[in-house]
Amino acid sequence: MTLREEFVLRAKARGANKSALCREYGVSRKTGHKWIQRFETGGVEALQDMSRRPHRPVNATDGETVLRIIEARHAHPSFGPKKLRRLLVKTNRREEPTVRTIARVLLRAGEPLVHPRRRREEKLGVVRDAPAAKPAKPNALWTVDFKGWWRTRDGRRCEPLTVRDGFSRFVLCALTLASTKWPEVKKAFERLFEQYGLPDAIQVDNGPPFASTKARCGLTRLSAWWVSLGIRVIRSRPGCPQDNGGHERMHGDIALDVESSPAEDAEAQQRRLNRWREEFNQVRPHEALEMKVPAELYHRSNRRYLGPLCPCYPVGVVLRSVSTDGHLKVDGKALFLGSGLARQDIGVERSAKDSIRIRYYNLVLGDFILDNGRWIESTELHAPEERPS
Repeated sequence: MTLREEFVLRAKARGANKSALCREYGVSRKTGHKWIQRFETGGVEALQDMSRRPHRPVNATDGETVLRIIEARHAHPSFGPKKLRRLLVKTNRREEPTVRTIARVLLRAGEPLVHPRRRREEKLGVVRDAPAAKPAKPNALWTVDFKGWWRTRDGRRCEPLTVRDGFSRFVLCALTLASTKWPEVKKAFERLFEQYGLPDAIQVDNGPPFASTKARCGLTRLSAWWVSLGIRVIRSRPGCPQDNGGHERMHGDIALDVESSPAEDAEAQQRRLNRWREEFNQVRPHEALEMKVPAELYHRSNRRYLGPLCPCYPVGVVLRSVSTDGHLKVDGKALFLGSGLARQDIGVERSAKDSIRIRYYNLVLGDFILDNGRWIESTELHAPEERPS
């Protein structure tokens, strides 16, 4: 016997106190009377829980309304639910179903909705994990950044480009440039590469001209050029200066030793930077180097700077040139890859009739499919692959 049956039998007894019984069984008086009425009407079976599903769905739409929606859609195939509702209200001058109801009717009828707008990923080249690069020899990794700017005493802005060898701590460059844009920075790196050779990898943050979180693989014109030289580009996570902590500590030394006492003008400031760099590399011992100076551990790279390499792609990859505005044409359809790859040769690998993979040296920039006459990305951005052997 269930509690409900027991309650009803006791409540039906002569002289029973129904209020006291409700308190005893932990139910309201309204519920107690409902159980009694059910029992009197349908017996013990009526005491079972009944379905709470409404007899008529609350969002059900009558057949006439459904017919009007379908007819309106056939008359205007390009109209979405919002425009169809406006049309129905204007035509019939009566209260019409909501936009959500119209969309539901179209889907149930097998009518495709208008294609939803594809959200463009705001940050295509965001790094999620901290870099794990631990250089074991000189030139295995260079770290690069611009030191935060200050002004000389004559009001000129000083923002030196700093380049450091990650293994030996040797500062290869502390140079104030006429501009922080990529053509000027590229010239500075050409001089560095000619003097010291090429590193295996370069680590940067996500700021221009080194990298961009809105570009594929974070490539800018400068970092795309590095990749073409066979240099692996390693990027820190956005807003995480600790990912390049050694370089930041070196900037702290510049702030204390040079920035704290600005020189008279830009030329004098550069001379002070040169003297600071000489002392840092040749005189100052480092505890992390077992009290050696960086110059004792650093040596020139055996990788000579000879200009961009010839890319080595798998069999079947076709070379295509990116236009000056960053577009690549495949099968007559334009695909935007970014201004950082302007005038670069890109590898196009066709995996199916309407499916391609885009490569740039050792990087996979993405997989794309042809949809309604345009190329769209079919998967998330790939992580950089190893250079093909």
